[in-house]
Amino acid sequence: MRILFGIQGTGNGHISRSRELVSRLREDGHEVEVVISGRKQDELKEVEMLEPLRVLKGMTLVTYKGKMNYIDTMFQLDLGRLMADVLTLDMSGIDLVVTDFEPVTSMAARLKGLPLVGFGHQYAFRYRIPVARGNIFERYTLLNFAPARYNAGLHWHHFDQPIFPPVIPRSLYEVADRKEVPGKILVYLPFEEPEDVEPFLEPFSDRQFYIYGKIDEEGDRGHLHFKGYSREGFLRDLQESQGVLCNAGFELPGEALHLGKKLLVRPLDGQIEQESNALGLEELGYGRSMHSLDSRVLSEWLEEEKVEPHAYSRTVDYIAEWIGAGDLDDIGRYVDAAWNDCGA
Repeated sequence: MRILFGIQGTGNGHISRSRELVSRLREDGHEVEVVISGRKQDELKEVEMLEPLRVLKGMTLVTYKGKMNYIDTMFQLDLGRLMADVLTLDMSGIDLVVTDFEPVTSMAARLKGLPLVGFGHQYAFRYRIPVARGNIFERYTLLNFAPARYNAGLHWHHFDQPIFPPVIPRSLYEVADRKEVPGKILVYLPFEEPEDVEPFLEPFSDRQFYIYGKIDEEGDRGHLHFKGYSREGFLRDLQESQGVLCNAGFELPGEALHLGKKLLVRPLDGQIEQESNALGLEELGYGRSMHSLDSRVLSEWLEEEKVEPHAYSRTVDYIAEWIGAGDLDDIGRYVDAAWNDCGA
């Protein structure tokens, strides 16, 4: 098939999981064209393997100091540009559209009546899973930002719903020889400000913190190691860590659970997806959460024992097989097969 694949560029999680599915679909012989929106082209990192790709403005969410900034989010929205991108997006010859929470391709596919698959964690919220209370605006945005006809939702647990396991990078299935480093903790708090993160971690000098996110300058300051963006370096530090401290996104916690790393998450205030993820982690017993940079919680969590790996299956194999089979209503057996293969 000829597939148009839309990716939300805000954050790195959408790009990370979409990279895996795009690669698998191309291996299966499909022609895949990529659209990324929500981030400027010069801010995109390590997207070469997604080419050919187009970058559009789309829509993005603005945050500051660990909270959603709805006023700035509304001010940066350019409805005229958004609709122009939707109406001028070339859909000729496209057989199927896949959207990873990307609004331009979602709207264009619905306008042209093309089959549309929603791929990603956000599409799990169409089913009965743990959901934070939130407000009407948050719930509406989550369900209507980039809706799709067919939903390949992802979650850390199936909750007896037709939801796939998380997408894990291929390289994390090949890490048997990489040993954990005692006391090493991976930190990824991109929604927090650096001037808040450093004093939060500084007192815990018996641990080595490898810090990614908003980094003004790379370098080591005692037991605090500030790292610039590198997907390869990030995954290496993840593999060697004993625990992960991060915002309550979806991809990194899934990778941590896959490898058996203990988890402490700090959800982004006012973002219903992250608050729901924190709720789900605690309900499942998969990790802990804190709603501020709480030294007491961090101290308790650092003393906790390690956890067993979940060893998730190669989810993109099952999603690609489902897409390639052509009967998009028949999702259940592919979901079941993916979960049955976990822990293998």
